Amino acid sequence: MGYNAGSYDVIVIGAGHAGCEAGLAAARMGAKTLMLTINLDMVAFMPCNPSVGGPAKGIVVREIDALGGEMGRNIDKTHIQMRMLNTGKGPAVRALRAQADKFAYQHEMKRTIENTPNLTLFQGMVERLIVEDGECKGVVTQTGAEYTAKTVVITTGTFLRGEIIMGDLKYSSGPNNQQPAVKLSEHLEELGLEMVRFKTGTPPRVNSHTIDYSKTEIQPGDDVPRAFSFETTKFIMDQIPCWLTYTSEKTHQLIDANLHRSAMYSGMIKGTGPRYCPSIEDKVVRFHDKPRHQIFLEPEGRNTEEVYVQGLSTSLPEDVQREILKTIPGLENVQMMRTGYAIEYDSIVPTQLWPTLETKKIKNLYTAGQINGTSGYEEAAGQGLMAGINAACRALDKEEVILDRSQAYIGVLIDDLVTKGTNEPYRLLTSRAEYRLLLRHDNADLRLTETGYKIGLIPEERYQRFVEKKESIEKEKARLSGIIIKPKAEVQELIRQAGGAELKDGIRGIDLLRRTEMTYEHIKQIIPSEEDINADVAEQVEIQVKYEGYIEKSLQQVERMKRMENKKIPVDIDYDAIHGLASEARQKLKEVRPLSVGQASRISGVNPADISILLVYLEQGKIARVSNQ
Repeated sequence: MGYNAGSYDVIVIGAGHAGCEAGLAAARMGAKTLMLTINLDMVAFMPCNPSVGGPAKGIVVREIDALGGEMGRNIDKTHIQMRMLNTGKGPAVRALRAQADKFAYQHEMKRTIENTPNLTLFQGMVERLIVEDGECKGVVTQTGAEYTAKTVVITTGTFLRGEIIMGDLKYSSGPNNQQPAVKLSEHLEELGLEMVRFKTGTPPRVNSHTIDYSKTEIQPGDDVPRAFSFETTKFIMDQIPCWLTYTSEKTHQLIDANLHRSAMYSGMIKGTGPRYCPSIEDKVVRFHDKPRHQIFLEPEGRNTEEVYVQGLSTSLPEDVQREILKTIPGLENVQMMRTGYAIEYDSIVPTQLWPTLETKKIKNLYTAGQINGTSGYEEAAGQGLMAGINAACRALDKEEVILDRSQAYIGVLIDDLVTKGTNEPYRLLTSRAEYRLLLRHDNADLRLTETGYKIGLIPEERYQRFVEKKESIEKEKARLSGIIIKPKAEVQELIRQAGGAELKDGIRGIDLLRRTEMTYEHIKQIIPSEEDINADVAEQVEIQVKYEGYIEKSLQQVERMKRMENKKIPVDIDYDAIHGLASEARQKLKEVRPLSVGQASRISGVNPADISILLVYLEQGKIARVSNQ
């Protein structure tokens, strides 16, 4: 028999990247929160690559920080290398990427959780939920402990019915040989949630002492201070390099010869794998004309010799993996320390969720992270933060928070999942965001700090610094607008050196800055400011002035879309009563139950003609409703 083990506002199941953000957000908002995890030694563990950030994902980490989340602060304290990617391109595609010390990252995150008021961390495996009259009321663990709560957030990652696969070897396991969660997965199916089977993979790890680095290319970190968090003031400059090598013709021959032994190709793996992170077998088969593929050698931390072989994700048998490693320049005599493997796991179909990440079937139950069909630590953390915020808002009787697509990549991610669903592990890409010029690395604080402050995750002092920054940007833009630069000899010389055409007449400072070749530094030399303008403010002034036309166009696009988003659709609308809708559109609308016309327009299978019919119906005002919602 079970026993009553305690009562909480919010319970978070899982303590991976989604669980950590959910638990911390809920507790910081004032909700009494319990985090349950199968193994306390695996809090914030990185089962795959030891890195945070990269294209689109790096911007998500900045957004998490701007909202008051933890991932950015944690990686800033524990990385071994930091690089800004795409610096030669425009600001919309620049992204920060950090190489993590995976063990330091874990320990620091666990320490933060342990020292957070309102937050209890406990080792226990949840086997079922307490559900009464369609509402989630708590959880029951393997030991019979019953915890009650106002809301529950499931963040179980790849643990649900997890199976590890190498060649023809297959066994029940979570990542890194951890215990899988089998009963909870079966219970979710019993509750009527539709599940799908996905798969992801990880490469072998090798011993650094046995790598011949002279045959590889060094990939150092940036030599200027970088940080994800807007709060970071201490920068780690003692960095460890990564190394680049390539597969060889021999590698490809060996893989071809052993394809029949790969679980991916033998039919052993049934789950769908991530398109944007293919296994080495997939790469060799799909890109047969490519003579070689990049392999990055990434150290796993300062106090370990384990090196992650990025680009060699595989489900081939162990003996073949050993042989493959020896065909790669620099790894001829390498010692493998861990075998690469594929892992299959259960996910829920994400169209069963509202945009708050609450399940439609069971009230007060939220899901976040890989259970929702995503891949990647950053996508998981972004969802975890939003699920934690909304679970706390529900428990504390506050208004829920939904980020829209023009506000954040997190908004794009969640809207894509709940509106379109996914038939493979979903990964964020810059191309998925139609407003990517607005959703930049540099302006995450300007987009989201206000929201973080309103929900109680941004402290007063930080908010005041943010307000001052905003004021400084506007003040400096106004100053540059009000000063006329005359064509003096020293001005003409500076413009010539920058590669621009000389002035014929006087020009406003702001108009000179609009020129492609001119930077804020140039302008500052010509018309120095009496006030000390810090680098963050200068960067914003330059980007906002130079890209003003493009930004304005994007904002107009957002306004047009907002009109559609503001046309709300009642949750209990009866789509069968709307004559003229195509049958596919009717089916999809009933399944997703969009909250606005804007969301309805993004559902695959719903065409512009269906949207026109829906708009006319809503404007008539006589809305038929279904009674069983």
